[in-house]
Amino acid sequence: MTEQAPVSRLEKILTKGYFAVTGECGPPKGADRSVIERKAQYLKGTVDAVNITDCQTAVVRMCSMAVAKILLDLGIEPTMQMTCRDRNRIAIQSDLLGAYALGVRNLLALTGDHQSFGNHPEAKGVFDLDSIQLLQIVHRMGEEGVFANGEEIEGGPVRFFLGAAENPFADPFDFRPYRLAKKVKAGARFIQTQLIYNVPKFAQFMQRVRDLGLDQKVYILAGVGPIKSYGAAKYMATKVPGMDVPEEIVERMRKTPKEKQKEEGIKICVEIIQQVKEIPGVAGVHIMAIEWEEAVPQIVEMAGLYPRPEV
Repeated sequence: MTEQAPVSRLEKILTKGYFAVTGECGPPKGADRSVIERKAQYLKGTVDAVNITDCQTAVVRMCSMAVAKILLDLGIEPTMQMTCRDRNRIAIQSDLLGAYALGVRNLLALTGDHQSFGNHPEAKGVFDLDSIQLLQIVHRMGEEGVFANGEEIEGGPVRFFLGAAENPFADPFDFRPYRLAKKVKAGARFIQTQLIYNVPKFAQFMQRVRDLGLDQKVYILAGVGPIKSYGAAKYMATKVPGMDVPEEIVERMRKTPKEKQKEEGIKICVEIIQQVKEIPGVAGVHIMAIEWEEAVPQIVEMAGLYPRPEV
């Protein structure tokens, strides 16, 4: 799946055939870098790379590039997320040059949550590009050494290990593998999925992915995450679009005593990791435990994925 020398630890892990583990770090709604430093201590050495969200849910937060630099200074490899909501193609390409100059080598291209969901619903959404167009532009920056307008990049190509997101559960379900194929064609080298709780349905998605031969063209990291409480499980099952949380998981959390629900949520996450690890075509897991980063070391160790390999 790779023709060029790897540019990041994450790419090395995947190209060498190791089962990858990535985590996530949500920037604070303020300028206090100690928030990042505190979260980082749970992620360093536990995962292969850490996603930095880009104003997730359209809420103003510390910029992903600054947080990526803080993590680099702490010896942690970041995966910088880039959304199309807030920038046009000029600003996006400018930020990509800056991120690359700072040492960022992993990039996750996203369209972005609509601004109406966030804390500035009156903001003007840009959406000059969507995630597939962004993938195409970043791919050309690395492969051809040119900007979106075809102009040559001074100093040569800027090559990121390029990723995208996919929701295996969104409607129409049968269309999801074809949408994934578009992202792969646009230049995605790895995919991080929506949180998985319905493993049988995810297995169906992966069967379609294999039927299309996409598992030979892209590394798929299955999205997993611990559930903090019965209330959280019920909310995800009934209120979050595109989420598929089976009733048996909600019921399992309901029957667990309140003081043990976090422990049970971690146990469910570990069980899901062990299940998806056995699905052909799954190259790793992406653990989403935003604002619960301290659970990540326990999850990775219980799942038998620690220590991480040296590459």
